[in-house]
Amino acid sequence: MIVTKTIPDFSSPVHVDQVGIEERASRVTKRSIKNETKINGLKLALNMIDLTTLEGKDTDGKVKQLCYKAQHLHDVYPDLPTVAAVCVYPSMVKTAKTALGNSGIKVAAVATAFPSGQAPRDVKLRDTKYAVQNGADEIDMVISRGKFLQGEYNFVFDEIAAIKEACGDARLKVILETGELVTYDKVRKASDIAMYAGADFIKTSTGKISPAATLPVTLVMLEAIRDFYYKTGKKIAMKPAGGISKAKLALHYLVMLNEVLGEEWMNNEWFRFGASSLANDILMQLMKQKTGVYQSANYFSID
Repeated sequence: MIVTKTIPDFSSPVHVDQVGIEERASRVTKRSIKNETKINGLKLALNMIDLTTLEGKDTDGKVKQLCYKAQHLHDVYPDLPTVAAVCVYPSMVKTAKTALGNSGIKVAAVATAFPSGQAPRDVKLRDTKYAVQNGADEIDMVISRGKFLQGEYNFVFDEIAAIKEACGDARLKVILETGELVTYDKVRKASDIAMYAGADFIKTSTGKISPAATLPVTLVMLEAIRDFYYKTGKKIAMKPAGGISKAKLALHYLVMLNEVLGEEWMNNEWFRFGASSLANDILMQLMKQKTGVYQSANYFSID
């Protein structure tokens, strides 16, 4: 396919079939998964996690502990994959980069006045450049939802494009904060703007408001990625984040991913989960499959 640089008219209305999206998302939860496939799916989901700590009380010690966990998820279980990345604030990037060493685990940093996005563009650019200069492999930015909801789509487009340029070689995840966009139509339009502006990933949420990621919203975004790929030949990655804490739900997301985008997207280059507690639940389920009994949550670190 030939990549085109044609930019659509973002002022044009977008119409998403709400009933159809919700019905299809509901059907995904009813799929039957055989035991071997389930185990493989759980390991794949584990390898797709961005292990995250984004609290005002984060310390160097907490981030180091998270990085240790990222590399040693459960030492008594052989052949477990690592997570994909550790996601922290820009001020903690250097600590995370040092702690992860040559593990191959990426360092992702939230930037652009996360989670509100309420800052001047020059502040957002400095925030991004600071994270990259300190070693961030990936940047998770938030769009200016206020501007988007006012219909200032070109402002949102230009801001994403500017942040993308500031990322240099780092991959850019664009957070839509879908819970604040409310309608599927707006989620689809924001997805399209982000992709045409240069996003490497589109991401549902900051995890700081409710609702965060949902299966129907993720389906809307996956379909936007599919259509963008058909039009441009460019693959875009997806990251649902927030509210995904159970292994069973993660498997539903993987079923949906496979049905909409196919095998090429079934790896952590093209799909991530933004989560903090999901890893522990997956580990508990894997140990149940291995030993026949659930281990106590006390066997797994909180961070």
